[in-house]
Amino acid sequence: MEQVGQVKKNIMTYEGLKKLEDELQELKVVKRKEVAQKIKEAREQGDLSENAEYDAAKAEQLEYENRIEEIEFILKHAEVVDEDEVVDPKKIQIGCKVKILDKEFNEELEYKIVGSTEANSLSGKISNESPVGKALMGHKAGDTVTVETKSGKFKYKVISVER
Repeated sequence: MEQVGQVKKNIMTYEGLKKLEDELQELKVVKRKEVAQKIKEAREQGDLSENAEYDAAKAEQLEYENRIEEIEFILKHAEVVDEDEVVDPKKIQIGCKVKILDKEFNEELEYKIVGSTEANSLSGKISNESPVGKALMGHKAGDTVTVETKSGKFKYKVISVER
């Protein structure tokens, strides 16, 4: 019998969980109905072999179904971090907002530490698995952290940690 590897848990905050659940609901209830209507209307136009609207609607349907499957998989393996049950509130954990000082550029940066499925650097959310996120985990305000990346070592001073 073939041994199946253990699936990695998707660590996330309640906020991230809620956002995915809302997206799943939107896809299942609204988007599925919309794309079914587009397919119905395209079918009514007759010949499907040269029907660009039909092809586009079927491609859109496939995209939605793939995303639904992806979200369901993420949620099935989700592990929500309860931010109220943090052992040491002064230490950086998932769900914390941290303000750090980039020592090289003397620039203040602010991030929220989240699980990898929620990470979005454009909105200031970094993964606990990213080089910076991993290096910051467990540290407190006042600590200096060295982050090793492919482009070299960077030093950051933790200015503040908020829940």
